[in-house]
Amino acid sequence: MEYKDYYKTLGVGKTADEKELKKAYRKLARQYHPDVNPDDASAESRFKEINEAYEVLSDPEKRKMYDQFGSQWQQYQRTGGDANDFWRQWQAQQGSPRGQTRTVSQEEFDQMFGGSGGFSDFFESLFGGMGRRQTGSFDFGNFSSGQRGQPRVRRGQDVEHTVQVTLEEAFQGTTRQLQWEDGRTLSAKIPRGVKSGSRIRLSGQGGSGTGGSKAGDLYLIVEVLPHTTFERDEDDLRVKVAVDLYTAVLGGSIEVSTLDRTVNLTIPEGTANGKTFRLRGLGMPKLKNPDERGDLYATLEVHLPERLTDEEKEIFKQLRVLRQER
Repeated sequence: MEYKDYYKTLGVGKTADEKELKKAYRKLARQYHPDVNPDDASAESRFKEINEAYEVLSDPEKRKMYDQFGSQWQQYQRTGGDANDFWRQWQAQQGSPRGQTRTVSQEEFDQMFGGSGGFSDFFESLFGGMGRRQTGSFDFGNFSSGQRGQPRVRRGQDVEHTVQVTLEEAFQGTTRQLQWEDGRTLSAKIPRGVKSGSRIRLSGQGGSGTGGSKAGDLYLIVEVLPHTTFERDEDDLRVKVAVDLYTAVLGGSIEVSTLDRTVNLTIPEGTANGKTFRLRGLGMPKLKNPDERGDLYATLEVHLPERLTDEEKEIFKQLRVLRQER
């Protein structure tokens, strides 16, 4: 089985901290996201590899296990040992951690909802046993024996899973269709104004309860993907807008695109490069009150004219002289 170098996939060193990992992941996710590369199988494959690498390296427990595995794997290879023997030995050493709330991997989530696996065989072989029963069925960590071998009455385990949305989807609101293995479809509504870290609770869609108790809840943790044009700051948006030198010097009007419309912005005479204008109510909808919106901050980037003619250069020289004589 091919060894996956997750550090190489994200382009970071083995000492990279959380901030470095997130920065590298966001840059690559933006570059290879399917929305940016429609019908591009190679970009889709690369995007999956990036997600898998970040899934492991951003999780302290998985990262520790991966680093430990990598060290032992390399040592085992140097001794000329059989790879299959190594895998069997490794998996036999691993336990099944339990907790009150689990964050499931994409591969586990796909098993729950009957989707196609999103992670590699390497990932499944290394982490597939975490939180599973020996039979291979899903284990949410809430099953225990009561008296006379009967299961105790206990509520099902709550489960967390990350859902990625674009900034446009966060602006407009959207839905995600989750397909259960028995053919049932679960529709999850993503409200307008969601932010990275927003939790959407789907009651009773988590782990099964025992002894007739009710099921746990499924929490979708939203991650809003970076945008190529807009930068989000809570409910506000920031954008850079190009303006020509003449409009900046003489004043005028330019068009500014927002997420849902195009507006005209008046540029005062003598506006400096880097000037920021506040456009009220043109930012993101507020999650708790989507009828209200944050603001859009437009920062001007003054573009100098290129390839001046001799006549134009002469005019600029005359302007320089006039300014010096003032």
